[in-house]
Amino acid sequence: MRKIQATLMALSEIGFDALYIVDNSLSESKAQEAPVKEAPKEDKKKLLEELYKKIEKEKTCVLYEGASGYVFGEGNPYSPVVFVGEAPGEEEDQLKRPFVGRAGRYLNQKLEEVGLKREEVYITNVVKSRPPNNRKPTPKEMQSCLPYLKKEIEIINPKLIVCLGATALEGILGKSLPITKHRGQVFDYPYNRKIKVLLTYHPAYILRNPGAEKEFVEDLKKIKELLSNL
Repeated sequence: MRKIQATLMALSEIGFDALYIVDNSLSESKAQEAPVKEAPKEDKKKLLEELYKKIEKEKTCVLYEGASGYVFGEGNPYSPVVFVGEAPGEEEDQLKRPFVGRAGRYLNQKLEEVGLKREEVYITNVVKSRPPNNRKPTPKEMQSCLPYLKKEIEIINPKLIVCLGATALEGILGKSLPITKHRGQVFDYPYNRKIKVLLTYHPAYILRNPGAEKEFVEDLKKIKELLSNL
């Protein structure tokens, strides 16, 4: 106290009338309480829209004879899981939406049974337009669309890709594997090994082969388990 009084007297003699003390502890406390603003999230929806405009403009992805245009992906672009099918069918071609035909409705039903909703995930196809008579796309046709599929997945950056059928897996991994032997297995996505790839049947296959439904549902049940570990 005496030291403070002596200091005040000395300051008074040289012309200081008052001494102001800054409480740094208070400012530090306020700084700690102040909310930290997060960086704005990347607008994935906008980036996907730009990608789809690019596809339509460049027309590098083969526009099949009989198709009325491109059918792009839809759903939640921030979803940790992306479903990839083979190609749009007749109803998808008409409505310009993926998986809206009979197989799509079946998929929606089975997703709900395992606690997932279609609007919570993202769904797309290897190729973006319908092949004639719904045939399997050729390797050349898949290659023409592959750069766009890779960019689509890069934008969404999911934790898990679910390949619906062997053709989807061929597009994602670049190699053909027998689905009956490898369904339910998990692979690394070759362009980003942090992303995992789960292979299961295409819903249209289950509609033709009801005996495989149990395995298909088992694979869908793995999705939440896999996501919790990624």
